[in-house]
Amino acid sequence: MDDDGSERRRNGTNKRPRLEDVAARVGVSTASVSLVLRGVPGPSERTRQSVLKAAAELGYRVDRTASMLASRRTRLLGVMVDIHSPFHAELVEHLHTAAEQVGYDLVLSTQTRTRDEHSAVETLLAFRSEALILLGPTAPADTLAALDRKAPVITVGRRIADTGLDVVRTADDDGVGQIVDHLVGLGHREIVYVDGGKGVIATDRRRGYRTAMRRHGLDEYIRVLHGDNTEAAGERAARHLLDGQGLPTAVVAFNDQCAIGVLAALSRADIAVPGRVSVVGYDDDTLSRLSCFNLTTVSQGAREQARHAVAAAVERLDQGRSEPREVVLTPHLVVRGTTAEPA
Repeated sequence: MDDDGSERRRNGTNKRPRLEDVAARVGVSTASVSLVLRGVPGPSERTRQSVLKAAAELGYRVDRTASMLASRRTRLLGVMVDIHSPFHAELVEHLHTAAEQVGYDLVLSTQTRTRDEHSAVETLLAFRSEALILLGPTAPADTLAALDRKAPVITVGRRIADTGLDVVRTADDDGVGQIVDHLVGLGHREIVYVDGGKGVIATDRRRGYRTAMRRHGLDEYIRVLHGDNTEAAGERAARHLLDGQGLPTAVVAFNDQCAIGVLAALSRADIAVPGRVSVVGYDDDTLSRLSCFNLTTVSQGAREQARHAVAAAVERLDQGRSEPREVVLTPHLVVRGTTAEPA
């Protein structure tokens, strides 16, 4: 396979190709080549393909450092991501695609169990990210509002009111309500909810469960177990039910990871799913789609959230929009193999 210097070696030179070399090969201006390589709209599709082909053949690579110094812009969007979240991983993939389509790139900074949001965000700012896309942030609203004064902040997945921030999210309470509607339609009454802990997202989903249960006249069956967003929390909750608390006919978990923990504990106890207990998650992440889980869940529309988040950043940076905007997408239930009529 040829490497980046193969074209230069065939021409008997080690000289690094320049923008002018690409332009000369295609027969267009250097300005047109620059627009294509930065992903900026304008050149025709034919020109774009010709430029990309010539750049590849010549081994031309954009010098990002020189470009940043020349324009005083980085065209980088900083993304804070929870390294343990399969759903965040899927969001990042779609964010990359959406950013590339408008001539931006991403800088990722991870939030882990030993690295908090503040550290993750400071890294993004150190890399001169022009806007920050924060996936499921838990920092107080006033902290995020102060951060927005350093760089435009777009929060994804979390409801934030009256802060002047851009928000892209799904209606979490409605999503959990769809789950309860589905289970009640199958004939379930004893529906337990495994909570997601503290935070706005957990609060909205918990409220969605309680509201839907009351709407169906099932107040006496409302039961919320302590949990969080991990498989371990789902296992603990399931063991709590197995250790004398009484198995319900259905368990709704805060997210897919927690639901997978519930499935694991029930499997070890030889409790059939969905024959004895139906289980539902939330997020429709990549694990939920595996045949070994085949989990009924709620899709948040990762692709659409990513597209709206990048669009919001570009509108702030390139189009001068200053008014905050909230985009609320409607989630939808994905029925798979972990729910059925109660035995």
